[in-house]
Amino acid sequence: MLDRVYNVLFLCTGNSARSILAEAILRKDGAGRFNAFSAGSQPKGEVNPIALATLRNWDYPAEGFSSKSWDVFAEPNAPVMDFVFTVCDSAAGETCPFWPGQPMTAHWGIEDPAAIEGTDIEKQRAFNDAFRFMKNRISAFMALPLKSLDAMALGTKLREIGQLEGSTNKRDDVA
Repeated sequence: MLDRVYNVLFLCTGNSARSILAEAILRKDGAGRFNAFSAGSQPKGEVNPIALATLRNWDYPAEGFSSKSWDVFAEPNAPVMDFVFTVCDSAAGETCPFWPGQPMTAHWGIEDPAAIEGTDIEKQRAFNDAFRFMKNRISAFMALPLKSLDAMALGTKLREIGQLEGSTNKRDDVA
């Protein structure tokens, strides 16, 4: 049994697609072990409807998600994060707020499915790919022996996860 539940924040610029997918996946797959959250540096204000349809197609809850600013999680009453993952390259390059508790960070960049132009089938394929890539990262993350890894080894493992299939990472440093 775990001693505690870990708080995980997924960051993206718009908080409408990739970070929402990640939040939904970890909420379901990591229930009881992780609390999942998402936010954006410049939130769009609404969740992409194809992201919600993708969640439903993969049998994940698609209710209760919102596009919000990362400032919400830097406020004094916000949950203290244990992990913060950027999932888009532009958010990784931005100056993040100060996160109380000094969480472990890593960049898990994948292509933005919301940026795909084309047919509905092509757009849905991009969201399915993003979902699959994110689910693979989250599965690898959840398999880590968090309690037995020291901070350096854990940081290395988190960065390695960011290099899995579908990675947009141009570099191998933390967010």
